[in-house]
Amino acid sequence: MKKISKTILIAAVIVVFIMIGTAVINRKNIFRQFYKPTPTMTQEGVKISDGETQVKKTEKKDFEIIAENLQIPWEIAFLPDGDLLVTERPGTLKRIGKEKQTYPVEGVEHIGEGGLLGMALHPEFPDNRWIYLYFTTKAGNSFKNKVERYRFLDDRLFEKEIIIDNIPGAIYHDGGRIAFDAYGYLHITTGDAGNSDLAQNINSLAGKILRVKDDGSIPPDNPFGNAMYSIGHRNPQGLAWDNKGRLWATEHGRSGLVSGLDELNLIEKGANYGWPIIQGDEEKQGMKTPIINSGPNETWAPAGAIYLNERIFFTGLRGESLYEAKIFPDGKVEYLKAHFREEFGRLRAIQKGPDGYLYFTTSNTDGRGAPHLNDDKIIRINPEIFF
Repeated sequence: MKKISKTILIAAVIVVFIMIGTAVINRKNIFRQFYKPTPTMTQEGVKISDGETQVKKTEKKDFEIIAENLQIPWEIAFLPDGDLLVTERPGTLKRIGKEKQTYPVEGVEHIGEGGLLGMALHPEFPDNRWIYLYFTTKAGNSFKNKVERYRFLDDRLFEKEIIIDNIPGAIYHDGGRIAFDAYGYLHITTGDAGNSDLAQNINSLAGKILRVKDDGSIPPDNPFGNAMYSIGHRNPQGLAWDNKGRLWATEHGRSGLVSGLDELNLIEKGANYGWPIIQGDEEKQGMKTPIINSGPNETWAPAGAIYLNERIFFTGLRGESLYEAKIFPDGKVEYLKAHFREEFGRLRAIQKGPDGYLYFTTSNTDGRGAPHLNDDKIIRINPEIFF
């Protein structure tokens, strides 16, 4: 009897070890399965009202891969000579084009969604050579995000200055997009750092869109007397200004077992965008409901955004699409289209190049995608296919 019990115990231990080993082997596959695109949006798009929904198929001549084998590229920017700069989340800045160079960025803590994220060139970059970087850093037992300014000249990053720091950081929800407006103010998206209550806390920089001068000082008309421009955000990751000077932002909605309700917001100075009090189409006095959201059954996981020809184009991570939203003068959106559905995988950064083409990055090596051959990539698209 004791022999049988011992045999059963040994067999049970073996089974447990096999199960643990299988789980470890399949961990990535399980994780990627969880982040697969939700099936509700088709290649034909989602109709918001009675607008056109037909999407043209991409032909090979319409796109070109201009860089590959990148490590989680997060943002791209063009130098005056046409070369590309790209941030890689593990902590390197790369130059791609006539010149090829890699610049390590000191102090970057690559953990989860944190690392080297946003980048912006000063509007007068040809004269002052200032480049701005947003990244996660270790602060004792916690994490912080910051924006630093560097002089980028003669293939060197030097004269580092802190523009803003002490932005709460975490493994998840670090925001990270930075961009200059037409007045030379730098806008910065921050996530709620996994603590949703911080989004409503005006004493915390988390869950906000910030606005500062190019040296980090506070513009006199900022609505809260500090760096905050708008509040109540969960994890905004895209910024774009339309032809009327209005600011649009993409934002990640809820996640986990219950996903969806991702947002495209029209940003107003001093406005509260509701997280975590309202979501989706919900309304509450003193809070802004998004112009459009993905609904409860569709997840975009939206990232970078640009404005082009009366449209906001924004990338989708889990949605694995390039989304197109037609913007009208009154700020309404008539329809939403999904381009390249699952064609390139997860998409993150997007910019318009000096040649008039659109450039976007894949993000398939970030642990949540299924990497294609030679991922990650920067892809150039002829925008004429959209019109």
